[in-house]
Amino acid sequence: MHIDLNGLTTEERNENSKNIDSMSTLEMMEVINKEDRIVVVAIEKQLSNIAAAVDVIAKQLRRGGRLIYIGAGTSGRIGILDASECPPTYGTDPSMVQGLIAGGAEALFKAVEGVEDNQEEGKLDLQKIGFNKEDVLVGIAASGRTPYVIGAMRYANSIEGQTISVTCNTKSEMTRISKIAITPVVGPEVITGSTRMKAGTAQKMVLNMLSTGAMIKLGKAYENLMVDVEATNLKLIERCKRIVTEATGVSREKAEKYLEETDYDVKLTIFLILSKIPLIEEAKEILEKNHGYVRKALESVKE
Repeated sequence: MHIDLNGLTTEERNENSKNIDSMSTLEMMEVINKEDRIVVVAIEKQLSNIAAAVDVIAKQLRRGGRLIYIGAGTSGRIGILDASECPPTYGTDPSMVQGLIAGGAEALFKAVEGVEDNQEEGKLDLQKIGFNKEDVLVGIAASGRTPYVIGAMRYANSIEGQTISVTCNTKSEMTRISKIAITPVVGPEVITGSTRMKAGTAQKMVLNMLSTGAMIKLGKAYENLMVDVEATNLKLIERCKRIVTEATGVSREKAEKYLEETDYDVKLTIFLILSKIPLIEEAKEILEKNHGYVRKALESVKE
């Protein structure tokens, strides 16, 4: 089967790095650093599309849907990385944000040949996790033409699921079939076709924005503090104490005392201290009525 890579900017040769094999180490690093600056500008041009995607994701998550990333190779690994960081950072159930990669777990550590070329496999992987119309699928591929991802996106569309594409080439198949297309065009890579570089960086930055924006809109931040963080290790226990002191101004000792009473529920602890509500159960009820938004809960108490 012939695959036509012509017309893909991510596969073109970069004039700025043609002589990189004859450069000093510092010169190499300067070229890479200069090219990386292009990524930020490319993403800036996509902010309205990213914001639209965040709104859709937050809406579906509120309704009980899930955020599913899917990709092959580097793109799949980046999706799994972002998904795996949501539970410790925002206290989400592991099922809420998931990452799928062509070839499964084995493909995380080494290339699994041929799996990304099968559209049916993308569809089957979504069916295995019970993907439904309440879920959001984010298809990730630098080229925008990966069959595995396209098969998954077509299936998601067929059952009226929400589809978002994150690609680095315009007018791709994925861009065409997605309901929201995010397309940071970063241009040719320093090493031709090595899309783990600028394209991978762009994808990682976009996914950071998608998950972070959605979590903020779900009330998982108060000011710029992560208030649903889980105290699962010593570092995170210390972070919980620091977050409470930053949010409320109380001493570390007082923060620790309150956290012990709430079983290290950071959000509840902050609300208890700031609202001055004496009963934990009453504070819980008010937070629940306000869908976990600390700021809204505080405003309701003041009214």
